[in-house]
Amino acid sequence: MPLRTAAGRLVAGHLAAAAAPGHQWEGVRFAATWGARDVLDTLLVRPDLVAEISAGTAIDRGVFRHPFRFKRLRMVVTVEDVPRFGQGPAAAAG
Repeated sequence: MPLRTAAGRLVAGHLAAAAAPGHQWEGVRFAATWGARDVLDTLLVRPDLVAEISAGTAIDRGVFRHPFRFKRLRMVVTVEDVPRFGQGPAAAAG
């Protein structure tokens, strides 16, 4: 998801390294808007940070219909504290 400038700087300041081969999103294409044909340039990184996001749950043809929105980094939460995407109990609302 594209980040606003301030959020991008915050996240970039905490990134450790580029992802090793075999990253779970390797080969996935990302678009800036629903139905866009332009693909975003991405750099996959090692998943060491936890971020709070807001997201709609509508999926159309296997693609999330609404963009995720970055809320904040959760520096007191480790990646071991969070189930992998699509695993674990459903997220709590709010």
